[in-house]
Amino acid sequence: MRNIRILAAAGMIASSFGPALAQDLPSQSFKVVGIASSIPVAIYDEAPFWREELPKASGGKITAELTPLDQMGVDPASMLRLLRLGVMDFAGIDITTMASDDATFEGCDLAGITTDADLAREACDSYRDVLRGRLAANWNAELLAIGASTPQVFWCRDDVDEISDLAGKKIRVFNNTLRDFVEGLGATSVSIAFSEVVPALNNGVVDCAVTGTLSGNTAGWPEIAKSVFMLPIAWSFNAVVVNKQKWDGFDENTRTFMTTQMEQYEDRMWDTLKRSIEDANACNVGGDGCTLGRKAKIKLNYPSAEDLAKVAEIVQSKVLPNWASRCGGNCMSEWEATIGQVVGLQAGQ
Repeated sequence: MRNIRILAAAGMIASSFGPALAQDLPSQSFKVVGIASSIPVAIYDEAPFWREELPKASGGKITAELTPLDQMGVDPASMLRLLRLGVMDFAGIDITTMASDDATFEGCDLAGITTDADLAREACDSYRDVLRGRLAANWNAELLAIGASTPQVFWCRDDVDEISDLAGKKIRVFNNTLRDFVEGLGATSVSIAFSEVVPALNNGVVDCAVTGTLSGNTAGWPEIAKSVFMLPIAWSFNAVVVNKQKWDGFDENTRTFMTTQMEQYEDRMWDTLKRSIEDANACNVGGDGCTLGRKAKIKLNYPSAEDLAKVAEIVQSKVLPNWASRCGGNCMSEWEATIGQVVGLQAGQ
């Protein structure tokens, strides 16, 4: 089924770009550093796009050498610096890892602001020009596409069935805004690499850990965790960016071609996200429809209206003020005029 989906999508992309224009493309090969190879979007979207679909759509004129960052031993936080230097032409980057250099990039994925995939996409899309301007001005980079991972939720050693159960626990997080949220819960945040989470959960170094519903499944977390608290606290947005000098140096046909491909690639990433959400839930309870992950038997506990009200309280009292202090007044004004309008939040409310 996976191969059928890939071939169908490749045919759709190729057919949307006329053969006449493809013939006018100069032959060229791009060096691409991708996101971590174990992430669903890397498996089902990124690798097929660069290795199969782009060459086919271009009539063989454009090819790419894709290397996932985890196979290069590259620190995710250094990706923008390497791109600015021209070490690679294109890069797939987890947006929140950019925040170590610029807190503006946290804006799309502030913990707790969106609990629905469609709203998450709308909110981040409204912030696109802010991200694009920052990348161009400070990082010699052009933003081409934005995608996301399955909802980031709480995988726990014990049964956690409401938000108050998280208080007092040690919780693995992977960025500052998650840290703010967890501390707002009255819990302790712990920074641990993804690859080290299973032993940390097993040995009680942490009580819970935040990751995606599908990435946790494929990494074997159901073997250790007893429950998953299904609160979509974040989305782990990713972006496709290109070195701006490289982009500006393309002829008009190449830029038009790549823009079209990236628009369709972005739609594909969001389609994959929606399929992954359904698939992950089926896999985690051992139900039918599990094709992307591993069948498991783990308890899924969903947040109540009271839990969501507590989320809103923590966002307003902890997440937004702490981010504003990292990002600055102008940054917050840009956020309020874009994402804030979409989600109905303002820093002062």
